[in-house]
Amino acid sequence: MIKRTLYFGNPAYLKTNNEQLVIEMHDSGETRSAPIEDIGLLILDHQQITITQSLLAKLLSNNTAVITCDHTHHPTGMLFNLDGHSLQSQKFQAQVEASVPLKKQLWQQTVTCKIENQAALLLHEREEYKLLLTYAKDVKSGDSENHEAQAAAYYWKRIFPDFLQFRRERYGPPPNNLLNYGYAILRALVARGLTSSGLLPTLGIHHRNQYNAYCLADDIMEPYRPFVDKIVCQIIRGNGKFLEMTPNMKKALLEIPAMDVQIDGQKSPLMNAVQRTTASLAKCFEGKSRKILYPELS
Repeated sequence: MIKRTLYFGNPAYLKTNNEQLVIEMHDSGETRSAPIEDIGLLILDHQQITITQSLLAKLLSNNTAVITCDHTHHPTGMLFNLDGHSLQSQKFQAQVEASVPLKKQLWQQTVTCKIENQAALLLHEREEYKLLLTYAKDVKSGDSENHEAQAAAYYWKRIFPDFLQFRRERYGPPPNNLLNYGYAILRALVARGLTSSGLLPTLGIHHRNQYNAYCLADDIMEPYRPFVDKIVCQIIRGNGKFLEMTPNMKKALLEIPAMDVQIDGQKSPLMNAVQRTTASLAKCFEGKSRKILYPELS
């Protein structure tokens, strides 16, 4: 069963009673509830939301990812369970002791899949894509020739309409804002999957920034990014150059966890696919497998 994503963009008081999330809306006085066990992602996007410590503890115990947003409505913080797996110490040890050659092989698989998914999205958008397939085929261990960057330069010049004159910059003009929002949701899903698979999101296979607490999440989310890009393409088709965030755009991006993807020959909600990916990564660290399961964008 796919876990639910709950978004709160209005003043509210959130508490718990009988293993339920209880929501008291300030404006309407309405009270609602939802089973905590059904929630995978909770997004707090208003400065006048109050949440009890008891509810936070139950959400984290349930391995719910909690995202907080700043006054500009951009995700700015994440909370996760510290004890996500019954064999966590054993899995931590395997991750810490992973060899450099293994990490390079895993990064090669990751970059190859990311570029293949970028090529698939260009094809979907009726843009030239075959050079990306060449890049994907030529990725070496550890991506020593940096095909990821070469593919990105080609991809970002073509994925959005020319009238946007798009450049991928974190704080750049739209649709960078839409990409940032979608990637923040994706990052939370991947970090949640890693913790539930008994892995440390901090210890990456490629990313090593000492100030980044989610290096491994940033690694493993790479092949999933084109799925976010696909939603942004759909938003652009419906809105043209008017891309300041609206409730409808936010609603579309909040569908990311539930969007269908193909993984290992099966259709699956993206949130479930992420869980399969992180579980397969744990097996790689433990020497039980040599392949990470990643989704294919069709």
